[in-house]
Amino acid sequence: MPHRFAIAIDGPAASGKSTLARELAKHLGLVMVNSGAMYRAITWKALQENIDPSNNDAVVKMLGRIKIHCAEVANESTITIDGINPEGELRAEAINANVSAISAIPEVRNKLVDLQRGYLDHTSIVMEGRDIGSVVFPDTPFKIYVDADEEVRAARRSHVGEVDSVSKRDAADSERTHAPLMIADGAAVLDTSHHTIESGVLAAIEILKQQGLPL
Repeated sequence: MPHRFAIAIDGPAASGKSTLARELAKHLGLVMVNSGAMYRAITWKALQENIDPSNNDAVVKMLGRIKIHCAEVANESTITIDGINPEGELRAEAINANVSAISAIPEVRNKLVDLQRGYLDHTSIVMEGRDIGSVVFPDTPFKIYVDADEEVRAARRSHVGEVDSVSKRDAADSERTHAPLMIADGAAVLDTSHHTIESGVLAAIEILKQQGLPL
């Protein structure tokens, strides 16, 4: 085993990957990194500055002048932009509607991938997102692709008050040119449609054991 390692948890919107990653990190005593929150934070900043998220040049210029700081508190990742933590606003409808456009900009992804990899400089992590096993940590042997039926995922979004279409989000994430959502080489697929949180974590632990993580 390497001194520090990453467990990659990928999957589409509302598949349960964030909850699984958080609970898995707690179980294993690791830091949980929510890569999606990073893209949402950049989206929040763009909207704060009245920048059109589809205007790549404007977003890239903004990216060059803002200060992004990533850290962790209570074993979960945090992000501040120009000293402000936007965590309480990251699930707003406007951000849901625009985060895919921001996420498709190569310069944004390159910047945030560097920051995501930086966590491994000082700790082992469970990182969730859409390109963790394929782009951020392609060499990690510990990869799980979390999925669920579209109807189940739509119901989960609705339950937390989010009304954006999972099918549209899936299309935007899967069809983008740069770092699309995909099942990474070596990833095991975990369908959470009929899992509870507890049974999902147990299933993930069994997968990680099979992938060689000593537990």
